[in-house]
Formats: sequence, structure tokens, C-alpha cells
Amino acid sequence: MHFSSSEHYISRRSPVAAPHGAVAASQPLAATIGCDVLRDGGNAADAAVATAAALQVTVPCQTGLGGDLFALFYDAGESRVYALNGSGRSPAALDLARLEKEGLRRALPATHAHTVTVPGAPQAWHDLSARFGSKPLSKLLAPSIALAANGFAVAPLAAEMWQAGEAKLRASAHGAELLPGGHAPTAGQLMQNRTLAHSLRTLASEGPEPFYRGEIARRIAEAVQQAGGVLAMEDLAEHRGDSWVEPISLDYAGVRVWECPPNGQGLAALMALNALRTFELPATAEPVAVADRYHVAIECMRQAFADAAAHIADPEHTNVPVEQLLEADYGQQRAAQIDPRRAHPEVAAGVLREGGAGSDTVYFCTVDAAGNGCSVVNSNYMGFGTGIVPQGCGFTLQNRGAGFSHESGHPNQLAPRKRPYHTIIPALATDADSGRLRATFGVMGGMMQPQGHLQVACSLFHDGVDPQAALDRPRFQLAGGSSAGDVLLERGLHGVADDLRRRGHTVRVVAPTFGRGQIIGRSDEEGAMWWTGSDPRGDGYAAAVPSAP
Repeated sequence: MHFSSSEHYISRRSPVAAPHGAVAASQPLAATIGCDVLRDGGNAADAAVATAAALQVTVPCQTGLGGDLFALFYDAGESRVYALNGSGRSPAALDLARLEKEGLRRALPATHAHTVTVPGAPQAWHDLSARFGSKPLSKLLAPSIALAANGFAVAPLAAEMWQAGEAKLRASAHGAELLPGGHAPTAGQLMQNRTLAHSLRTLASEGPEPFYRGEIARRIAEAVQQAGGVLAMEDLAEHRGDSWVEPISLDYAGVRVWECPPNGQGLAALMALNALRTFELPATAEPVAVADRYHVAIECMRQAFADAAAHIADPEHTNVPVEQLLEADYGQQRAAQIDPRRAHPEVAAGVLREGGAGSDTVYFCTVDAAGNGCSVVNSNYMGFGTGIVPQGCGFTLQNRGAGFSHESGHPNQLAPRKRPYHTIIPALATDADSGRLRATFGVMGGMMQPQGHLQVACSLFHDGVDPQAALDRPRFQLAGGSSAGDVLLERGLHGVADDLRRRGHTVRVVAPTFGRGQIIGRSDEEGAMWWTGSDPRGDGYAAAVPSAP
């Protein structure tokens, strides 16, 4: 019998109770591998690295060694949150003048070789393991090496995304490494990727050095240059590891919500929460109350995107006024500009007090028996990134350079050795009083991510629903992550669409992706329990450790 995977529907899921630790990931095999590490005595960082590697094997269309990684780690012993910025920089030889000369200043294709930035993931896996892990990298990568070498059954949504990226891979000189028999694999097909297994073995035995200064670095540079780009071995060699940065945070509904700082867009989620926390949100029992809540949240998100577009950039190249944008007074100022009865699609960046200056992704999270937690996004961006495959490496290179602005003088302007505005943002929350870990959470999907964080955080911390219920709720999305974008509503919100239209929103009820998230949250009851959820919009899975390691 042949089973079709063409019919998609949201099926009911229950939250998974996990007293001894859990892993929630967008692919079942990856979650299982991460959970196996916890059962074997590994901690949350160990499980995160093992899960990241398994996702590279099973969903290479979304993530991998050719992309970037951002992570938040909660150290239970210190009651402290750490942030890892594993994003790479643009080539030294690339700037707006070069694009102008090549006729690409106004129309650089999103998958052009010039959009390849240095992959940060290999170094970030190493850094996360080295600082917080308890097991050697070789042991953490071993299950994924076996998975790549021996093969795995491709999941339904992964197969769809693989097929959507087939043309991109065909255009790459070595894209056939990811096209068994010359085609994208179908759902349930056994997929082997022996060249990827070799790359993972190299990382396991030699660390990240070969990816930045050795044979793999040479192959990366050659692949980009053959495709018309300028990334050079010198750019890879200049990549700086151990990119631990200070996380940013905001108090909301009794918890402190944490994000990675710019160049990521976690600031956008916090800015929206900064305004939203000034409102008395009604209960959701009546349709009009639901419309009231969605209207206010949409308007807060519009403002946050306007400010994000104006300010978020590489902090090594410009001053990003994070503290001012997250001040309570600024949130109140922005909230006062919201009319509860009318939409204002034309939103400008806010006025700071004097002194202010100016896709495709995987999200997963882990919590161990000691209460450590890790929240991670690993991504190669737009469905296989550029689609460029370095010869004999088995992975594609990201197109994060598509996130740069081509406007001269803009904080996010393309410039040499610079990190672009980055969409990937993990999150976690701690109790505002005790500092204990409350939740690790995230919603993948390009510009949907801060919008997903806003909606999930409101459900978790304002409404107090369980992680699975928070992920099950239908979502809104500002199209394109634009402050002026149309309001897209997920199926299930037809009842509020007309009300929002009456307030002046341009609304469409559609069925594109509204992000796919994972959550591990702690209950407040005595003998606190971890409750885990995985988004019904994906192939994901929440796995619990059944007994104490």
C-alpha cells in the first residue's frame, strides 16, 4: 500500500510530561537522538549539539553546517542565561560598489553567490559543547554520522521542502550529492548522504579547524567563487569563534523573557512585548475579545518591525540602542500610539529619547534533569540557502547576505566582514523573582519568528496554557515581516477576520506556513514537572527522558 502525505491537517496532540528532561525538535529522529544523549547522562548542551547534527542530516533543506546558529543556554547552577551568536560575516571583497559595478545593486538575487556569508554553525557547535557540554564532540556526532552513512527515512514535510528545492540543487555544480538518483527524495524514501557523513566525521575528529582553515574551507571558497561569488579562504580563516554575548531581556507577565541581542531580531519580539504589557488583555472566551487581542498584538508587532528595520544591524559596525528601545517608558510611548478601534498600517520608527544613536530554519530546545536548558535555532535560510554545495561536503551554503540593506548609510548596509540583520532567534524565560528556568521556546520561519514569540509568550505567560496548547493556537502574521504588511490569518480565525477588517486591517485567511515551534515549560505545582510541546504544523516530536539518568 502507498501512503500519501499530500493531505495536511492539524491533529490533536497532548503535552508530554517530562520529569527527568526532554528534547523538542522539528524532526522525530533528531529529537530521539537528543533524548538518547540525555538518557546516557549528557546535559542540555550535549543534547542540543547532537540534535543539531541530526537535523543537518534529516532536514538539510532547513539547516546545517553551511549555515548559522544562535543559542541561549540557562545554567541552573548559576541561575544565569548565556547567549551564543554563531553568525558569520560577509566577504572582505564585497561591498555596494562591487554590486554597482556588476549591475546587482538594485537586483541582487536572493540566492546569488554574493549572499553567501561565512558559515557559523561548525564553530558554534564546538563552542556550545566546549563551554557547557559534558561529553566529547565525537560522541555527540556519532549517531548522526551513522544516520547519514547508513540512511534514514525522509519525513513527509521534509520531502516536500526537498522537492521544492530540487531546481536550486540542480543548478549547483555538486548539488547531486543531495539528490539521490538525480531527484529529491520522496516521503519514506531511504536517504543516504555519505559526503555529509565524511564532513561530520571531520568535525568530530578534528573540530572546526578544517571548516575555516583546512580542506573543507578550500572547497567552500572554491564552490562560491565558481558560482560567481567572492568569498575567500581568508574570510573563513578570519571567522571568530567563542562568540558569547550578553543576552537581552524584558519582564512580561511574571517572567523574564530572554533573547539573543542584535544582529538577530530577538529585539523585535521584546519591543512588541514591551508595548503589549501596557494593555489589559481581555479573556478569549468571546469572538470580539479575540479580535481585540489580535488587533492590539498586530499593532504592537507593526511598531516593533518598524523599529527593527530602522535599528537592527551588526553592533560591531553601528550602535544599536537596545536599552532605549526596551525601556518601559518607550513601550508606553509606543502603546499610546495604538488606537484600540482602528488599524494604522503606516507605522514609522519611534522617536528615541535624546542620546539615542543609530524561511527556512529549525528550532529545537532541550532541558536536562539538573534544570539546565538550551534554546537553539540553526538555519541555512531560504530552503537550502543558495543551494551551492561544496564538492564532497554534502551540505549547502546559506544565503544570509540577502538580509543586508542596499541603502547607503543604513545601519544594516552591506559592507565587508559584516554580519547581516538575522532572522533566527531562540528564546527562553526565567521566573522574574527566583530566576529559575520557566521555559525554552521558539518559532521558526524567517520573519515569522518574532511574531511567533509574541503570540506564544502571550499564551504561555499571560494565559497560562500548556506548551502544546500554546503551539496549537491559530496565529496571525504580518506578511513579509513588514510593518505595513497585510495581516495573514491562519485557518481557524475566520471568526475574527471581519472584525479586524472593520478596524482597517487588510486581512487574508490563508494557509502558508505560520511557523513551526517547540516549547519545554515548567509547571508551577509542587514537584515541578517539565511539559513539552511540538508544533502540529510540522513533522516535529517532543521526547521525554522516562527515568533518571
